[in-house]
Amino acid sequence: MKAVIIEDENLIAQELRNKIENVSDDVDIIEVLPSLKTARRWFMSNAEPDLIFMDIQLSDGVSFELFDAYQLNCPVVFTTAYDEYAVRAFKVNGVDYLLKPIDEDELRKAILKCRNIIESKTQFPSDIKQLVQKLSQPHSLQALYKEKFIVNFRHQWIPVNTKEIACFMKENIHYIFTFSGEKHILDFTTMEEIEELLDPQKFYRANRQFIVHIDAIQSVTPHENQKLSLALRAPLKLTVDVSREKAPAFKKWFDR
Repeated sequence: MKAVIIEDENLIAQELRNKIENVSDDVDIIEVLPSLKTARRWFMSNAEPDLIFMDIQLSDGVSFELFDAYQLNCPVVFTTAYDEYAVRAFKVNGVDYLLKPIDEDELRKAILKCRNIIESKTQFPSDIKQLVQKLSQPHSLQALYKEKFIVNFRHQWIPVNTKEIACFMKENIHYIFTFSGEKHILDFTTMEEIEELLDPQKFYRANRQFIVHIDAIQSVTPHENQKLSLALRAPLKLTVDVSREKAPAFKKWFDR
């Protein structure tokens, strides 16, 4: 299968390419396109590939715009942090989504799914353009994000507005910290469950223990091992680590 990667972070694109080679020997990456402008130019003069690995937020625009310009009929695997509800919609419609940093087992499953679509000559979903147009409009997704969380406080349930939450932390149990420094116990099973309910433009899953709000970050310190340390604003006085693997994706999310 001939495949194209659309990704504006060179290190992430190379890592994805290596992982694809590790999990599937029949996928030939014929081009890596680093921008929306480059992708438009490439599709104008080249035949459609069998498969596309596509980041959503590019440095010069949103990759959904390609669907407006070209009739793409091949499977598309989205490879970026995006709303979990959208992920489910994509899965129902025959495409797939992988959260960075990409897990090789998930990548293998996504390629197998695409291979089955290609070999069975299944039509690419006819309503995909309507879907991506809807998902490319952030305001249409606002209702999907949780507006407040209920916490236990002195034997009472009290609501905490999501916009007041600076970060979520997991130790043995889950906590939320507000911008004012309050700490509350949160009754959730997993951080993944919490992450699904948050706007990915505002909240970032820094590691297994922390999800942070972009406005809670006071400063970022890079280290020689390419890891990052996030200093959260007072009165929190918390330091959150970002791994070397997640550092490029975090930088792209933070610097926009």
